[in-house]
Amino acid sequence: ALSQRSLYQSMRNLTVGVFQIMATRIRTLPETLYVEARNFLDRRADIMNRFSALKERRIATKIIRCHGDYHLGQVLHTGKDFIIIDFEGEPSRTLGERRAKRCPLTDVASMIRSFSYAAHSALSSHAALRKEDVPVLEPWIEIWHKYVTALFLESYIDTTAGAPFLPKSGGDLKILLEAFLLEKAIYELGYELNN
Repeated sequence: ALSQRSLYQSMRNLTVGVFQIMATRIRTLPETLYVEARNFLDRRADIMNRFSALKERRIATKIIRCHGDYHLGQVLHTGKDFIIIDFEGEPSRTLGERRAKRCPLTDVASMIRSFSYAAHSALSSHAALRKEDVPVLEPWIEIWHKYVTALFLESYIDTTAGAPFLPKSGGDLKILLEAFLLEKAIYELGYELNN
């Protein structure tokens, strides 16, 4: 319960900080992003409520040392296998934060966000792509992202079945994964606002 409360509080603190940054920088954003930024700011209560699910019931899992900066850029294909590199964690976090044990679903959420980033990055940076083709291709990007995410999650859950670091209940797994995905998206938004 204490670990869940701490997790909730850290997600809440991150979100409050990003909301503050967004509120101070909203006037400097391009007009095309202003409406989306305003919608984000208006959803503060909804976002906080999503995190509140973490403290509503006890979720029985073990916490472990995780990669901490797991994304496609940390996975190399040798031709026959995959190698995961750079286990030092997220460079912007303190050494203490990087060494802290946590739920491995944080790494799962990071990889899922990485799939989305890779797909959208390919769409936005392809030199031969015409601007009018983007709206036609975006639904295909979403289908690919959902398929790859489902395949990754299914493989992860099958491979780790029975491990003490995942909740036994599918409902608890969903609560944790959704919270970590939301946290990762908010972290990325804060990163983009600061850079």
